[in-house]
Amino acid sequence: MILDKGSMQSNLETFLDCTTPVVPSQFLPKSEIRNLNRLWHPWEREKVEYFTLADLWNCFDEWSAYGAGVPICLDNGETLVQYYVPYLSAIQIFTSNSPLNGLREETDSVSETRDSFSDSFSDESESEKLDGAFDQESLWLPNDRLGYLYFQYFERSTPYGRVPLMDKISGLAQRYPGLMSLRSVDLSPASWMAVAWYPIYHIPMGRTIKDLSTCFLTYHTLSSSFQDIDIEDDMGSAERKRKDREGMWLPPFGLATYKMQGDVWVLGRGRRDQERLVSLLSVADSWLKQLRVQHHDFNYFTGIRRG
Repeated sequence: MILDKGSMQSNLETFLDCTTPVVPSQFLPKSEIRNLNRLWHPWEREKVEYFTLADLWNCFDEWSAYGAGVPICLDNGETLVQYYVPYLSAIQIFTSNSPLNGLREETDSVSETRDSFSDSFSDESESEKLDGAFDQESLWLPNDRLGYLYFQYFERSTPYGRVPLMDKISGLAQRYPGLMSLRSVDLSPASWMAVAWYPIYHIPMGRTIKDLSTCFLTYHTLSSSFQDIDIEDDMGSAERKRKDREGMWLPPFGLATYKMQGDVWVLGRGRRDQERLVSLLSVADSWLKQLRVQHHDFNYFTGIRRG
């Protein structure tokens, strides 16, 4: 298949479009709007759009089973479709309520915090505990704005030892039901997740292209606090998505890559995409530093590239 290179997006933009979840949303009843945490929702709104975490995970259901197909244009104008499987890389969920309500007896890894605003937090990692990864005394957000850490998970196993995102969430939700029932309006601005995307195969088969072994790490906010904030998008994709979408679009606010070689991903928009990659990486790095979080996948991705 041949495409007109002058009329297409860059492959990087196509990847971001094809892997951005668009979550079915609802509008909060007016009677509930006035009950929102004003530190997290300071603006008076006639309508407040939100989604449930269960609906967010459903966006990853088919991708987890079959992979997300990303059309890639090669330098000769031909295209192929590269498939990526999403894995839960990291997540932190902060809520207004203490996590002790019915949760303490369900977890073996509850640790006492050193701050009065939060009684405890869970650090659930089946492969290895992330020692010293989270220090609530040093968080950049004021304590009343941060909320309580209901749940966090950091994946540390090798890619071959992981299960796709939907399978991981389904397992974790058996012990932490809020992973399904919580709404985006219930979450503080500090709530986030990172998704690792690993390539599995491409169609048509038979080509060996180094750039198609690239792995991506995307960072997404989970809170409705940011629903009216547009992620910078100089390609025009954001505006198109807002017009065409049904639901809430959750584009990544940060990005890291691994094994990105050559120029396939920035084909046709080299300098602009390179600047965007640098910007998204910088934002992800800043976010992790502000939260005093050691994110294993981020360190691995960037350490290999920078080393």
